[in-house]
Amino acid sequence: MEIRQLRSFIKVARLLSFNRAARMLHYAQSSVSAQIHALEEELGVKLFDRLGKSIILTEAGERLVQYAEKISALEEETRSELTGEGKPRGSLTIRMPESLAIYRFPPVIKEFVSKHPGVRLTFTACTHEGLPQDLRKGVTDLGFLLTESIDDADLESEVLGFENIMLVAAAGHPLTLKKQVRANDLLEETFLLSKVDCSYRRTFEKTLEAQGISIQNTITLNSVASLKECAVQGLGLTVLPKMTVGAEIASKKLAPVKWKDGRFEVAILMVWYKERWISPKQKAFMATTRSVINKNHGC
Repeated sequence: MEIRQLRSFIKVARLLSFNRAARMLHYAQSSVSAQIHALEEELGVKLFDRLGKSIILTEAGERLVQYAEKISALEEETRSELTGEGKPRGSLTIRMPESLAIYRFPPVIKEFVSKHPGVRLTFTACTHEGLPQDLRKGVTDLGFLLTESIDDADLESEVLGFENIMLVAAAGHPLTLKKQVRANDLLEETFLLSKVDCSYRRTFEKTLEAQGISIQNTITLNSVASLKECAVQGLGLTVLPKMTVGAEIASKKLAPVKWKDGRFEVAILMVWYKERWISPKQKAFMATTRSVINKNHGC
């Protein structure tokens, strides 16, 4: 397996075109095809499927993209370090909940990119399940969670701040009008739950279970925006960070449900694999995150 083969594979995977990839790499198309074929032969898997005139990545191809980008980035970083350029280069893959990506991290990204334009950033939605394995494998460099704690002994974590989590419903919902909502009042309710911001969802479900409440009616959605809109439309109650619903509460589209355990606090955790060397680019992103989050979040 050669670096040039992986670079060709990455370019084809991004463009989904052998012809366009060859032009950008200044190779003949036959040369790119030969490199991909050599990779497939060596790995014993098919990396692309053809659909008429188009191509798509196979499942094996999807997995190889993540590792190929890591290898390519490490090669770039090694070259940069040994030639004395000294500037962080390569790519970083970061996983975080959608709510953090929307409401907390744009200033972090802006400052980081302005200082380190040579680093390519890739962000993916974070689910608690699977994050430890991806950090260990190196598929993910750095993770962020909204949770109480993380128990894996080989993971390092740092608290950057805290977020309030709220139970809310459409303004005018009967439960928003009660001065005190009891646990039993929630038994027949429909809950709108997040698939992508799942760490605090788990905390919420544990809180219900501790009071003997088993959620029966749920709708699981893939985005914070869809959760809020469905709640506004009266489809059910939802649990979200306060930062995501402040505007809707102010405009009286949503209202808090005054259940004594329906508002709780979770930490913003920065998580990484302690056994892996922390590259200059990762150190730089971690430092920028600390600085900006602390400044903007008042932590």
